[in-house]
Order: sequence, then structure tokens, then C-alpha cells
Amino acid sequence: MKLIILSGLTILLHVFASEARLQACKASGEIQAKGPQPGLCNQVNTTDCCVQGRFYPLYKCSPPVSKTTAAVLMLNSFEKGGDGSSPSECDGKYHSDDTPVVAVSTGWYSGGGRCHHNISISGNGRRVNNVVVVDECDSTMGCDEEHHHQPPCSNNIVVASKAVWKALGVPLNEWGTLDITWSDA
Repeated sequence: MKLIILSGLTILLHVFASEARLQACKASGEIQAKGPQPGLCNQVNTTDCCVQGRFYPLYKCSPPVSKTTAAVLMLNSFEKGGDGSSPSECDGKYHSDDTPVVAVSTGWYSGGGRCHHNISISGNGRRVNNVVVVDECDSTMGCDEEHHHQPPCSNNIVVASKAVWKALGVPLNEWGTLDITWSDA
């Protein structure tokens, strides 16, 4: 009987500790979108545009990085004229859609500390290694001209080039968002 109670307590403590880690990164504020002027939000890859009057949460942090960090993979073009619309933060350059590159949420970007680091991404039953971090998916600002009238990123986003989606074997008609895990390579 003691063993069952101790096992139950151990499981509860583990669950509470896991929940505490996930909740440790809460929204640091919010912004209310004024709405983009027509034609100013680039929707190359069906990117979301800010909706006038809607509130969007802001984050300065991201969940802790582990060997299996849960995230949401999104599609982005890092090419000139793509939905990223600006050169990458890490090197001031545009990158081909055929190159496996990503932008990560502000907390994971770590003020540029993760620039040019390789990460591994698992999703759709596959794993792709040597994906290079080249940009930040800003979780602290958005819905303005600088961010191309797109909402701020959530705190758990990895935005990937077409090359990453192809390497994960995701059918083209399913590109957009995908639950993944990632880790430093």
C-alpha cells in the first residue's frame, strides 16, 4: 500500500513540475491591432494578417529547450519578396526556399544567441538535421509596418523554409502548420 501511495505521489509531483515548466513562460502583455492598410500584409504562404481590434498576446520567453521541445512548425519564404519580407536578422541576407533554414520565437532566438546554430526537427514521422537558424519570429511585437502587419509569433513557433517541409515529407496540400519537436543539433 505504501508503494502505491509513493508511486502516486511521485507521478503527481512529476505532472505538477511539468505543468509548472510549461506555465513558466506566460504572456508578458498584449497589443490591439489597428488593422493593416489594404495590400500591406504579404500573404505569400497564406500568412495571417492582423485583424483590426483583435488582441494578440506578447511573449519575451519561450518554453525550455530539451531533446524534444514541442513547437508548431509554420511555413515561410525567406526569399526576397517572400512573406518574411525582410532580410534575415542573423546575417542581413535573404535565403533560398530550397535551403533548410528557420526562424524561431523570441525566447528561443535568445537575442541572436541561436543565430547560425543547427537544429534538428522531427515531424510527420521523419527527422531533418542541420537546419540553420537565420531569423527571429518576433513574439514581442507585431501588427505594424516593421512586421508587415502580421501578428506577433506565439512563444512556441519554428518558421521553416519549403526545404524543411519537403525534407519532412509533408504533402504540399498540408503545408502551413504542423506539430513538431525540435532540439539543438
